[in-house]
Amino acid sequence: MTAQPAKGCDWMPLDEARAATAKTRLDGFLRSVERRALRIAELSVGSRDEALDLVQDAMLAFVRNYAGKPEADWPPLFHRVLDSRVTDWHRRSQVRGRWLGTWWPAAREDDDEDPVAMAADPAETGPLARLIGEDAGQALEGALRGLPLRQRQAFLLRIWEGLDVADTATAMRCGEGSVKTHLWRALAALRTALEAHR
Repeated sequence: MTAQPAKGCDWMPLDEARAATAKTRLDGFLRSVERRALRIAELSVGSRDEALDLVQDAMLAFVRNYAGKPEADWPPLFHRVLDSRVTDWHRRSQVRGRWLGTWWPAAREDDDEDPVAMAADPAETGPLARLIGEDAGQALEGALRGLPLRQRQAFLLRIWEGLDVADTATAMRCGEGSVKTHLWRALAALRTALEAHR
């Protein structure tokens, strides 16, 4: 007796159904981390365009190498891949700056304004609240950029991404004690830098 597909359901072989379900979960995971990953990369490299390239490259490498891993392992593995891309970017920038900086001056940023970014926010609370919020946000961003790379990574992965110490250690390729030390130093530096915004 052969199995009949249920009425009203699309029928596909079991392997194809599993593959479709796995692809849907992987797409959902990547959608859930893309904005935060972009922000992490942007804070690390200082350029939105470079950050977009790094996140895209990290996502492709993650899918290529780790899509078959258990879903619970995806967050630290993805952040490890992103961390590798950011570290590689810093190394390439140092080499490029060392060799090319003497012959070509730094390129100027275009001052074109993004019309979407300039659109009014319907949830706007008022100019004074916005000024205070922008000031604190800029201070936080500046303080984060001022942290050494490993401290910034520990802070963003533990506090922003919410990874536990073990997963953060996996993503950063260091021991759990190092994660705790980097995070403690980052928090101390941020408290000092942001004292005026309490």
